[in-house]
Amino acid sequence: MLKILTNPHPILRKKAKEVDLKNINSKEIQELVFAMKEILKDSDDGVGLAAPQIGQSIRLFLISEEAEAIDKNKKSKVIHQNENAKKEKTAWGYHVFINPIIKKFSAKKIDLAEGCLSVPGIFGLVRRPEKITAEWHDEHGKKHSRGCSKFFARVIQHETDHLDGILFIEKMHKELKLEKNSSKL
Repeated sequence: MLKILTNPHPILRKKAKEVDLKNINSKEIQELVFAMKEILKDSDDGVGLAAPQIGQSIRLFLISEEAEAIDKNKKSKVIHQNENAKKEKTAWGYHVFINPIIKKFSAKKIDLAEGCLSVPGIFGLVRRPEKITAEWHDEHGKKHSRGCSKFFARVIQHETDHLDGILFIEKMHKELKLEKNSSKL
């Protein structure tokens, strides 16, 4: 049973290895992707999960479609208080990123609050480029290239940092104190 590792586990600070593209359709990678989807689905707070966070030091992460919905203001990200909200979260699909590369960063940077499943209870302001262009392969081996902005771009940057052994607390310039019923990112 895979579980989310928390800081200061040493694998979280290690640069992950690339996935051999000929192995994307292997049973091992497909089972890992499935397990990561289940772990993220069961998480109340997360919208992204990188393989190193569950002890697999490979360049793979996934992002819930919820991150795009947040950008479109279709759903606010709130600490869930009841089972109905958790059931709603499980309906999201997932984008799988294998060997992602961020090709371009916008000059404009913005500060937003971040948190992390591997750094529970800590939230802080992190300055990141507002827009990026990323390339990656999905779980079927198909190559993608996409420009992203706002929250979705931030999540890609946050998860890519995990693949490079970087936690958001290293980039955080101001810790935030959130009350029990306040919003989380």
